[in-house]
Amino acid sequence: MTAERDLAVLLRGARPVIAHPEVVFATVPDASGLPVLATVVEDEGVTVVLRRADAEHLGVGFDWVGAWITLRVHSALDAVGLTAAVSTVLADAGISCNVLAGFHHDHLLVPVDRAPDALALLSSLARPR
Repeated sequence: MTAERDLAVLLRGARPVIAHPEVVFATVPDASGLPVLATVVEDEGVTVVLRRADAEHLGVGFDWVGAWITLRVHSALDAVGLTAAVSTVLADAGISCNVLAGFHHDHLLVPVDRAPDALALLSSLARPR
């Protein structure tokens, strides 16, 4: 599958889906052995994204619960405008968003209680204007 760069095509093909209904951010000294969904190494420590149930089971502390939305379009790493388009529509609705880019897809972490609204807004980006 070829990665897409055209913003209009990216938005039409986004097909957002809730990939993980409840995830948390946590900071840990070492992510080895944890069932992480994503990891970011920062000067202050290792930030991990875990399923909420896994964090609770392992006793990993957290203070924010979100939903992980995946945009199923295969976006090119050098595509321009997709992050801006999705973050703008969410910001305009007062929905915070943390973006993670994978090689094939972009992933959005939004507050769990706003996930249905976020999904509807992201889906609306595919409609012709």
